[in-house]
Amino acid sequence: MELDDLSAFVAVVRAGGFREAARISGLSASGLSEALRRLEARLGVRLLHRSTRSVSPTEAGSQLFERLSPAFAEIGAALDAVQAQTDEPAGTLRLNVPANVARTVLPAIVPDFLKAYPHIRMEVTVEDSFVDILASGADAGIRYEERLEQDMIAVPIGPRTQRIVTAAAPAYLAAHGSPMHPQDLLDHACLRLRFSSGVLAVWEFEKDGDVVLVDPQGPLLIKPGSASDLIVEAAVAGLGVVHLFEDWLRPRLDDGTLVTVLDDWAQSFSGPMLYYSGRRHLPPALRAFVDFVRSTPTDFERMSG
Repeated sequence: MELDDLSAFVAVVRAGGFREAARISGLSASGLSEALRRLEARLGVRLLHRSTRSVSPTEAGSQLFERLSPAFAEIGAALDAVQAQTDEPAGTLRLNVPANVARTVLPAIVPDFLKAYPHIRMEVTVEDSFVDILASGADAGIRYEERLEQDMIAVPIGPRTQRIVTAAAPAYLAAHGSPMHPQDLLDHACLRLRFSSGVLAVWEFEKDGDVVLVDPQGPLLIKPGSASDLIVEAAVAGLGVVHLFEDWLRPRLDDGTLVTVLDDWAQSFSGPMLYYSGRRHLPPALRAFVDFVRSTPTDFERMSG
């Protein structure tokens, strides 16, 4: 079986389509499609469901992808180990991160890192759900402690403490009043997030050991991701109350277009962690990034010390 055809199959499934796989790999979509036809003909089984809008693996395709993806990761690690003998780290670093990290943490780190290592190319996938980083094709992930995969090496990255705060526009609060207790939010218009799993993100508050969970209603509901900026702008426009990372809201809090409420109920928690498998040789690009994160003071550390 030609490894190139198997590699094409993995690339298409990982990218979710021929065009995106072609863009990432630098190959042509028609070449990838022909490779898939050859592979299916040799195996005698359909591996992909194809439509004009989407591509998804069949049951047999899913099983094959689950076995091949770690194997190709190991092949990549072996090639990276050879490349590591060179003086200058190079290659592609693939990270899987949640939206908040992409929005508030990576901008303080990535530009300086890429300037320090001009031969490294970084690909960042923004995804808020639980992810098997090896199966997803990522070299490393960034998550919070409660969402770390088991048997992973974790390195602190970004601020060591973060908060979720509740905020609204001054005009909204002038018209509707400020909530004095989390339960008061049930009488307010609240701008909500829905997890990629479909579950609504319940708002959680804590004060003096008391934890209060609130499931408010409102005029706007979105799934997390880059669209999270939409609820921030909706809050600025006076549409309702928002409940998000303080770092994400900081520019709007600083310019006064949003103000916090229920500050004494705002939860603090430990910051994000960069995590990766300790069961394989680190690719040079990942090793360089880990070392950079560990040794280079960030804006977060400068602000705190």
